[in-house]
Amino acid sequence: MNNALIYLASQSPRRRALLWQLGMAHEVILIDVDETPHSGESPELYVTRMALEKARAGRESLSVVDRPVLGADTAVVIDGEILGKPRDEKDARRMLRRLAGRTHLVISAVALVNATAEESRLSVSHVTFRDISDEEAHAYWQSGEPVDKAGGYGIQGCAAMFIERLEGSYSGVMGLPLFETAALLRDFVVQLPIFNTNEAE
Repeated sequence: MNNALIYLASQSPRRRALLWQLGMAHEVILIDVDETPHSGESPELYVTRMALEKARAGRESLSVVDRPVLGADTAVVIDGEILGKPRDEKDARRMLRRLAGRTHLVISAVALVNATAEESRLSVSHVTFRDISDEEAHAYWQSGEPVDKAGGYGIQGCAAMFIERLEGSYSGVMGLPLFETAALLRDFVVQLPIFNTNEAE
């Protein structure tokens, strides 16, 4: 992609869509990092470390580093526990039962790395679910939507009907907080296309 302004160290279609929402042309890098949390590591430190490690791994995989590399990570957290992607329907329904009728955290980190610097930003959102019946949890699993989602749900899909209240960043809950991402890009002097005009003043 010759007009790409940055590299994205993620194959997530949601993160790609959010970058395009900013008009940010990008090129995807395939990476493989160990996502095991460290003993005693807080969710905030975990997602920040993951975002940085993904961006670093992306940069290290390139033979020519001519653009910044963006990495991101998101965790759904309740009672201090990170809920990963569900292994099967039983696991997905267990997660939904824990989230139902309660408020949980969605913590997203974004990191940008180039040849001389690296920086990260953190977004923390509070998401409140209404009560969810077993029948609804089963039907939601059958939709196929929870399979690859942290916490077993995606805010941009059918699970929006479960969300009673959101305090924080909608895009952060999706997986890429745009406020923080745009701030990082500005720090690295990457011009957002929406503000890149050639009109004479």
